[in-house]
Amino acid sequence: MSSAGGDAPEADGGEGAASVGPFSFSPEPTLEDIRRLHAEFAAERDWDQFHQPRNLLLALVGEVGELAELFQWKPDHLGPQAWPTKERAALQEELSDVLIYLVALAARCQVDLPQAVLAKMDTNRRRYPAHLARGSTCKYTDLPHGAASENQVMESTDVTHESTDQATT
Repeated sequence: MSSAGGDAPEADGGEGAASVGPFSFSPEPTLEDIRRLHAEFAAERDWDQFHQPRNLLLALVGEVGELAELFQWKPDHLGPQAWPTKERAALQEELSDVLIYLVALAARCQVDLPQAVLAKMDTNRRRYPAHLARGSTCKYTDLPHGAASENQVMESTDVTHESTDQATT
């Protein structure tokens, strides 16, 4: 597994990163690596007893609050790329805390996050067709005619799940 942050020029988030090209994550660690690392860390400290879904969710919310605090009262035109090194380091730590708790919560709830993301993106594509949602902040229920209603999307999702369930039984 490569070190956190990797060696890519974008990893430092400096101003030069924007000119290198679009941002991309390093291939490692994977979500499974993160799940395993956190599980080992918690087991070594006998903290599994405290990691019920409710506690993990509350810890996640607390970390999101700490992340939000970093952005509070900052002017919109100065994005995180322009922040001092110390604040960028704090941003990296808080984002990491959020991800670690999110992965731990998903694992405890036995939700396969990569598969859940794929399914959710599929639902979002149906709810927000590009030709109707482009440049709009409207919720899918408020898009012009032609957008799938929530019932249509849910019926489509239910049929997909039913066929998947039948195929596996």
